[in-house]
Amino acid sequence: MAPTNPLANLLGGSHRPFQGLQEHMRAVTACVDEVPGLFDALAAGDDERLHAQIDKIFALEDKADKLKNGLRHRLPRSLLMPVNRRDLLEILHNQDSIADVAQDIAGLMAQRKMELPDFMQAEVMALVTASIEVVALCAKTIEQLDELLEVGFRGREASKVEEMLDALGTAEDHADDLELALTKSLFAHEDELKPVSVMLWYQLIEWIGDLADFAEKVGNRLRVTIAS
Repeated sequence: MAPTNPLANLLGGSHRPFQGLQEHMRAVTACVDEVPGLFDALAAGDDERLHAQIDKIFALEDKADKLKNGLRHRLPRSLLMPVNRRDLLEILHNQDSIADVAQDIAGLMAQRKMELPDFMQAEVMALVTASIEVVALCAKTIEQLDELLEVGFRGREASKVEEMLDALGTAEDHADDLELALTKSLFAHEDELKPVSVMLWYQLIEWIGDLADFAEKVGNRLRVTIAS
């Protein structure tokens, strides 16, 4: 049996802030998991399904936002916190930014009728998949925090989380590579599109990449938190 951390036992139950972070990250993940459906519907030219996906994303982002606000109010300010309150708030902020970006993507599609050019379809889907995978890795890491607290941020559990954070960073680098390649492809074909379409697709590509970027920021702050 792994040694227990007396501080973890002292804090106990509802005073363990990682539980709130985990609940919020699950809501964020549920929101982001609807993003591929947006692009599937866009590629198929299915406006009804597209707007259904937009509505789902907005509703799930709102749920994540309410969880974020509730957690902010519940976080204790006492010295009995197992980690720095500022670190937890930064993790929470970056988690929430992931859902915000998903809503930004959906919002743009709600405001303007978009078309997914044939030459971009495969690369867009690859980038979406890669970015969602980074978010999933981030969520898996957040789920380990209770066990990490129990052992005082040391030993095998700490090493396991460090390995997960390394994998998250590698996955985010892959998403960055796909984003760069897709942007180059867009500009190589820009004469085939209306200027406003080029601008809006550039923004969408950046936002898709931001899903992975904010997930990596969560991981980076976790790494600092564990080491401090």
